[in-house]
Amino acid sequence: MSLLETINFPADLKPLNRTDLKTLAGELRDFVIDSVSKTGGHLASNLGVVELTVALHHVFDTPEDRIVWDVGHQTYVHKILTGRRERMATLRQTDGLSGFPKREESEYDAFVAGHSSTSISAALGMAVAAKLKGEERRVVAVIGDGAMSAGMAFEALNNAGAMDANLLVILNDNDMSISNNVGALNAYLTRLMSGRLYNNLRSKGERLLSTLPPIHELARRAEEHIKGMVTPSTLFEEFGFNYLGPIDGHDLDALIPTLANIRQLRGPQFLHVITQKGRGYNPAEANPCLYHGVGKFKIEVGVEAKTGNKPTYTEVFSQWLADMGEADERLVGITPAMCEGSGLNAFAERFPRRYFDVGIAEQHALTFAAGLACEGRKPVVAIYSTFLQRAYDQLIHDVALQKLPVMLAIDRAGLVGADGPTHAGAFDLSFLRCVPNMLLATPSDEDECRRLLSTAYHHDGPSAVRYPRGIGTGAPLSPGLETLPVGRGILRREGRGIAILAFGSLTAPALAAAETLDATVADMRFVKPLDRDLVRHLAESHERLVTVEENVVMGGAGAAVAEALADLGLARPLLHLGLPDRFVEHGDPAVLLARCGLDAAGLERAIRAFQARSLVD
Repeated sequence: MSLLETINFPADLKPLNRTDLKTLAGELRDFVIDSVSKTGGHLASNLGVVELTVALHHVFDTPEDRIVWDVGHQTYVHKILTGRRERMATLRQTDGLSGFPKREESEYDAFVAGHSSTSISAALGMAVAAKLKGEERRVVAVIGDGAMSAGMAFEALNNAGAMDANLLVILNDNDMSISNNVGALNAYLTRLMSGRLYNNLRSKGERLLSTLPPIHELARRAEEHIKGMVTPSTLFEEFGFNYLGPIDGHDLDALIPTLANIRQLRGPQFLHVITQKGRGYNPAEANPCLYHGVGKFKIEVGVEAKTGNKPTYTEVFSQWLADMGEADERLVGITPAMCEGSGLNAFAERFPRRYFDVGIAEQHALTFAAGLACEGRKPVVAIYSTFLQRAYDQLIHDVALQKLPVMLAIDRAGLVGADGPTHAGAFDLSFLRCVPNMLLATPSDEDECRRLLSTAYHHDGPSAVRYPRGIGTGAPLSPGLETLPVGRGILRREGRGIAILAFGSLTAPALAAAETLDATVADMRFVKPLDRDLVRHLAESHERLVTVEENVVMGGAGAAVAEALADLGLARPLLHLGLPDRFVEHGDPAVLLARCGLDAAGLERAIRAFQARSLVD
């Protein structure tokens, strides 16, 4: 029996010595590689936090002590150590374990973290709540270096440093190799500065010198300079934290005593650890970006190149962006830390001076784009639907209010499968169509996506094209940069009695359902401006209307059709089909769509039931 097989909960780690803990870390690393190779998931980030996770659960008394992970895709080892090892085969699968922390899943998951840069705010809230209740628990926020680029993290640091809450922020710095100062001397100094003796002397010295302000200020500056000689920055000290580190995040002999010392300290503490993404698996170490999120793979081979001729929607956008960038030198490509995921690689390579990765800073991305647009540039912001939600005020106030030609290429619209509700693009049609001056397009296939991207790009004002994850119908792509008439849909099928108004990705299943129903299908293309002439024509020539969209029903494209019918004075039985009023869990996308009744069979059932009700009425 392996050592890992004897570990079911963090309490089982307490009696282990350092040698056993190091053995356990090796077994955990092998288990993660084997598990993710069979399920897919986030690999590189999890291999980078093995020792850190072991040390945290060894030192802190979880779940009484809280650990808030930021972002949540680095929690696989945490899940394994907190009673879920046997269920890792279900990770990200339908009805299986979530790929992110989930409060409903385990008492050890203190906070849901699918979006980044939230941990310090949440952990501070927990620490303040503990203080208000008179509880002695400790709260730890583990935040990655990428997540530290967001303004929210610094807002939380600024607030936390002014409070006397017992909060530990651990910066998991994995964007660099372990530097020279992360060695024996630095580890020793960090342990020394985190120890009781040093901190008791520090506190007593502060009280004594506070009666002599000039000398106190001199001592404070001297301490900063001395620490600055062996640490990379005093920035976090300025926020009011006691900064410690950096130390090697893979060295349990440094991590465990340092964390044990910090656990005894009061007030806001900041520990800087250096880790390596992909640690322990050579292909992931060599290319951590490729192994950030992977499908199933053979361990001995690694991730293999994509096969198949159909381009994904992201690849369609990628090619379009490079082509349009060639045609128009005003085009500027912007991404909030999702270059590969959003398909900006080709553009970045061809036009490096016009490519900007602003980090995990969606709010900044939109206002930065607005500033570029003010000066005659044509910014294209490639962003996931779920992350656009974080920049809603900037979209309204800084872009739409000024009618600036900022184009949003919205990826991952609709359900996203294994990543679940934290990453689903379920709301963008609802929150975008109510914004004045917006153009909002929903392509039904790959070729229409390319042409609508060109259409939106040439729009004199803010615009958005939203498209799903993965491949579409396989429609052949137009070679040029043709546009489509703004606000005009097209009939895809002529039928009788009932008309289906389809928006975007669900046009294909709507067409399949229409074959058995003998229904008319309109590919509406635009949610805003809506093709009111086509809506009028369909309402006047059909007895019943159905709207179909991969967006929540409330406030979505169907609601736009209902508003148009009311405005036109046309009363027709109208059925809205879309995502339900709940968060759809993770799983196989086809299964999830079927469960929501949005596959061809589900659409047919719903429409037949609608017809039957209409006949009874």
